Amino acid sequence: MITAIALAGAILALWLAAAAYLCLRRGLNLHQAVLYAPLKVLFRIRDNAIAEAHGAEPPVIYAVWHRSRLEPALMLALLPADTLHILDEGSAGAWWLDPYRALARTIVFNARHIFVSRRLVRRLRGKGRLAVYLPDDESPDQKTFRLFRAIARIASKAEARVVPIHVEGTVRSLFSLRPQGGRALAPNFRVTTLEPLTIAQMVALADGEERPMAADALFERMIAVRRPEGGEMQEDRLAA
Repeated sequence: MITAIALAGAILALWLAAAAYLCLRRGLNLHQAVLYAPLKVLFRIRDNAIAEAHGAEPPVIYAVWHRSRLEPALMLALLPADTLHILDEGSAGAWWLDPYRALARTIVFNARHIFVSRRLVRRLRGKGRLAVYLPDDESPDQKTFRLFRAIARIASKAEARVVPIHVEGTVRSLFSLRPQGGRALAPNFRVTTLEPLTIAQMVALADGEERPMAADALFERMIAVRRPEGGEMQEDRLAA
């Protein structure tokens, strides 16, 4: 009995020590760090790039590729606590996400109603932060692409910067929404980001003689964050 209590005490002490380290290194609050620590250890998450997201001046939209059931939990634990997360109905109703949803304010996105609203624009203009989760589809159909148009419109109206975020490795986990290749019990994860840009800046950066539409520029930016070479360069720069 004494041995079991001592072992439990040692595990708790290590957990709290890891959480304290994450508070200092990643700018998390204690509640976030306590819930993030087990995921960090289990999936050996390389998360240096999250500093780019924390450093983005509001108004800002975090646009996250939603490739598994884990992205909402990870982002709720890693992004600034004042971020409003717009979750799909599946994530909003998952019982195991309850502790993570308590970390920040969340609202449910109903696919039948695109979430462009004056309320979200007002929140951003008031130096707010939003996190939106985009379906894992490099060739989205017309219905899915409506999400990119909605986000581009919100960002443009609020003059907000957009930070693309991709968690590499989640597609190989048991939590993947679209399993690809071999699946592993606990694959390594790596968070990659790109620098915050407004929609106007994304359009200006596009190649070619013709300027793309706002939604197309946003989509290309989201594809860019998934390129391994871009993620490696970003992480190397932040780790330096």
